[in-house]
Amino acid sequence: MQSWYPTSVVGLSSSPATPTSSSSSPHQRASNNLQFSSRGQPSPAEAAEIIAHLKDKSIEELQRLLKEKEAYNAFFNTFDQVKTQNNVRGELRKETLQLARENLEKEQRILELGNQCTIIRTTQLAAAQDRLTDLERQKDDIMRSYSPAALLDKLQTSMAKLDEESEELQQKFLAKDIDFPHLVQKYKKLRTAYHKQALLHLAGQT
Repeated sequence: MQSWYPTSVVGLSSSPATPTSSSSSPHQRASNNLQFSSRGQPSPAEAAEIIAHLKDKSIEELQRLLKEKEAYNAFFNTFDQVKTQNNVRGELRKETLQLARENLEKEQRILELGNQCTIIRTTQLAAAQDRLTDLERQKDDIMRSYSPAALLDKLQTSMAKLDEESEELQQKFLAKDIDFPHLVQKYKKLRTAYHKQALLHLAGQT
């Protein structure tokens, strides 16, 4: 009689299989196959449970278990240990699926938060860069306005203005729009300021 059991299943036992005599009963062969398909060496309690399940089987039922994989699986799944293992596997599968769903939901939220952080970081960085550029431009303007060349230019412009005002004052005196005492007072003040700035301009050039 050829069994559906593959060689890898039948050979699970750690010790070499002992040849069975041709007179071995189907009960013995089915019990051996159940032992091999479990953990190799079942405990006495497990062996007793296997025997209890097999002893009421007919020869035809035992032969069917040996030949048909579906029948064997259906019978194998009636054991309490197998039911417990299947239940644990089912619970683990459900928990794994639940964790996977939660991770997928969190992944979308993480992506959204990442995009928000990128937007905030980009906008804040752009604003900070604009502010930095503006401050650097102000600094450059201040540095240019207080550079030696710029100060000399300002002195030159101020001197030209004082010189022009002095000339205008003289023209007013010639036109008799101002009397001599007022002319002397204003003219002295203008020329004093002019010569002070002229000295500063000369010192700056040297």
